[in-house]
Amino acid sequence: QEQLVESGGGLAQAGGSLNLSCAASEFPFSAYAMSWARQAPEKGLEWVAGIYSDGRTAVYADSVKGRFTISRDNARNTLYLQMNRLIPEDTALYYCARLSLAWPVQRIDVMRGHDYWGHGTQVTVSA
Repeated sequence: QEQLVESGGGLAQAGGSLNLSCAASEFPFSAYAMSWARQAPEKGLEWVAGIYSDGRTAVYADSVKGRFTISRDNARNTLYLQMNRLIPEDTALYYCARLSLAWPVQRIDVMRGHDYWGHGTQVTVSA
C-alpha cells in the first residue's frame, strides 16, 4: 500500500528555519507531481507548494512565496520543503500529498486533485 511519511517538524522561533521531508514508498514516486499542504488550528486546509514529477517546475501559494522552497529527490523517493523566515502564521500541521495522475498538473493547487496523503508533521512557530 502506498505510503507517505512526513518528518522534520518541530518548534522554531520567528525568523528561523525548518526543513520538512516526506518519504514515499510503494508507488512510482517519480511519475507523480507532489504537494505540501497545511492546516492551522481552527482553519481549513491550505495548499502551500507543488512540484512537477521531474522536479523542474515548482509553484507556491502567495503566503509562502519567497520563503519556502519545495524540492524532490526521485532517486531517494523523497519530497522536501525548506521553510525560511518563519512567521507565527506558519504554525500548522503540514502534509505531503500526491497529485492524481487523472488531474491536470496545471491545477496542482487544487486540493481535491490529490489522491493520497501522509499523516502530517507539526510545525509551531513562536513569536
